[in-house]
Amino acid sequence: MSLHKIAVIGGDGIGPEVTREACTVLKVLQNVLPELKLDFTEFEWGSEYFVKNGRMMPEDGLEQLKTFDSILFGSAGSLEVPDHITLWGLRLKICQHFDQYANVRPSRLLPGIQSPLKNLSAGDLDWVIVRENTEGEYSGAGGRVHPQLPQEVGLDVSVFTRSGIERVMRFAFKLAASRPRKQLTLVTKSNAQRHGMVLWDEVFEELKSEFPKISTDRMLVDAITTRMVLQPQTLDTIVATNLHADILSDLAAALSGSLGMGPTANINPEGTFPSMFEPIHGSAFDLVGKGLANPLGAFWSCVMMLDHLQEPQAASKLMKTIEDVCQLGKNLPLDLGGKSRTTEVTSAICDALGD
Repeated sequence: MSLHKIAVIGGDGIGPEVTREACTVLKVLQNVLPELKLDFTEFEWGSEYFVKNGRMMPEDGLEQLKTFDSILFGSAGSLEVPDHITLWGLRLKICQHFDQYANVRPSRLLPGIQSPLKNLSAGDLDWVIVRENTEGEYSGAGGRVHPQLPQEVGLDVSVFTRSGIERVMRFAFKLAASRPRKQLTLVTKSNAQRHGMVLWDEVFEELKSEFPKISTDRMLVDAITTRMVLQPQTLDTIVATNLHADILSDLAAALSGSLGMGPTANINPEGTFPSMFEPIHGSAFDLVGKGLANPLGAFWSCVMMLDHLQEPQAASKLMKTIEDVCQLGKNLPLDLGGKSRTTEVTSAICDALGD
């Protein structure tokens, strides 16, 4: 039995609200499973911290986080601070410096949840999107020249390295191998982007022989959006670049019921640094302070965190509880067609955990 130290960064918008509810659920889970030992430390970093201090986190923030086993994150984004500052000053800073190169985003139609896709059964939508998480379109390379002149230029340069592509693809192949269908789809845009995207295609073809039990296919990013909507049952595990997977995973979450359902794991597979877990829904400024945020994406992210911490019993119990509460349909949040407030969803999960 070991104690897991969890750093909690609520961040901005509804982030502090959903992480608070997630910690409440995890503490109840500890009481139900005494062998589960979690210790929480909260860090009030984000846009409010930036307004007071001129930075999103302290100068030694990364050093502070290194001592933790996992990070539970809320969201980054504020109406008062430009988005590029909030994102690069906190979330991306943690992901890149902690080499969390595998971003894992499962999407599944849970029992009792209605998809916007007509006549969709639960088994028809069960995907995992693996997103390269430290380079590509979000590498940060580029700049601006000739400011305020008619010929002003802004450049964002996508940086794709063979080593970065290989390691996230190997991760995706191994993840696909752990799933029943053993299927992996590569998503690029190599017809138009003829350098970096073609490199992705070539590395994928080279690695396929190492995983002969995995069935593979390739699609352009625009084409796969159609397939996700019209033939969802033909997909399983998907690997894509930082930007493409970011966009596709939002579509996947929406198709599974709501953006508020989507969980994320930012994984450092080697365990050199702590990994970070968060819902994908963002700051949702229109919901801040109203008690209407959907906490289920944060709860599902906690399931992924418990799995990563090698607490399979706790992860399985929490996931089953989420499914059971959704199936009953009595305590669903507004974005899933229910009438329950954030705390009421939490209470339903906590009560079900104790049953």
